[in-house]
Amino acid sequence: MADQKASTRERMKGKAPKFTIPTDEWMDVGHVGCQGCGGCHAMRYVLKALGKKTILSIPACCWAVMPTVLPYSNLKVPMLYTAFEVTGASISGIRAALDVRGRSDINVVGFAGDGGTVDIGLQSLSGCVERGHNVFYIMYDNEAYMNTGIQRSGSTPRGAWTTTTQVGSTEDWKREPKKNIVEIMVAHRIPYAATASVAYPEDLVRKLKKGLEIKGTKFYHIMAPCPTGWRYPPEKTIEYAKMATEACAFPIYEVEFGKYTINKKPSKKVPMKDYMMTQGRFRHLPEKEIVAIQKEVDYDWDLLQKKEQWTKDFK
Repeated sequence: MADQKASTRERMKGKAPKFTIPTDEWMDVGHVGCQGCGGCHAMRYVLKALGKKTILSIPACCWAVMPTVLPYSNLKVPMLYTAFEVTGASISGIRAALDVRGRSDINVVGFAGDGGTVDIGLQSLSGCVERGHNVFYIMYDNEAYMNTGIQRSGSTPRGAWTTTTQVGSTEDWKREPKKNIVEIMVAHRIPYAATASVAYPEDLVRKLKKGLEIKGTKFYHIMAPCPTGWRYPPEKTIEYAKMATEACAFPIYEVEFGKYTINKKPSKKVPMKDYMMTQGRFRHLPEKEIVAIQKEVDYDWDLLQKKEQWTKDFK
C-alpha cells in the first residue's frame, strides 16, 4: 500500500516512479559456485524478474552443478538438466507441452553458458528462434568453458589466456574476436534481443519484465565475470563487470523488433588497457596487441551507435 501511494504521488508530480527490483527470492542460499561468481548474480536476478511460475532448462555448464547435489537444490523452481547441445530443443519441447495443456502462464527459460550457446548449442538455439517459440533464452557469459577447466570458447575475447590458449614464449593467446551472438539472433528476425550485466541489475530486470509482454523468442546476453577464469579477486566482480561496459567492450543495448537502443552510454570511456590489466588473463599482452584490440572495440562501438541512429530514423 505504501509503495502504491508513493507511485501515485510521483505520477501527480509528473514523475515516473523509480524502477525497483522485486524482493521475492527464488534462489536460496547454499549454491556451490565460486566466490564472486557472476553467474550466481545472473540467476538470482533472472528468477526475481520472472517469478516462481518458471521452468528452467540447464545444459552442461557451471549451473549444472552449482545448485548443490541431488536431491537438494538451492533453486525454488523446477529444473530440467540436458546435454550441452540441446537447450534450444529442450525449451521448444517444454513450451509445446505446456501450450497443449493450456499453461501459457508459465515461463520457459533456457539458462546456458557461453560455450553451450555460441558454440555447442548454436544449432538448436537457431532452430528454436527460427520457429519462434515463446520462450526466454538466457546466456550468462563468463567468456570461456569455466566449468570444464577454463577452455577457450567462441565468446572468449581476443588476447585472453585460457588453458587451451596458453601464453608464454609461444604467445598462443586467443587470436580470434569474440562472436557477436546478439547480432546472430537479430539476423534471425527475433522480436527481442538484449545485452545486460550483473553490474546493472535494474536494467536486467526491466528487460526481462519487458520480455513477459513480448510473444516469441527472447534472447538475453548477460555479462557474468568469473574470478577463477579471469584471474582477479572475487570481490571485484561487479566492479569489473561495470568497467567492461564503461570501456565499451560489453555495450548494454536492446534490439526490439529490429530497433536498436543503447541503454548505457559512458560519459567517459575507460581505456581497454585499464580494463584488461585488472585481469590476469590479459596481463601477458604486449602494447601493440592492446592498441589493436582498442581499435576493434572503438570500431564496434561506433558501428553500434550508427545502428541505433539508423533504426531510429528509419520509418
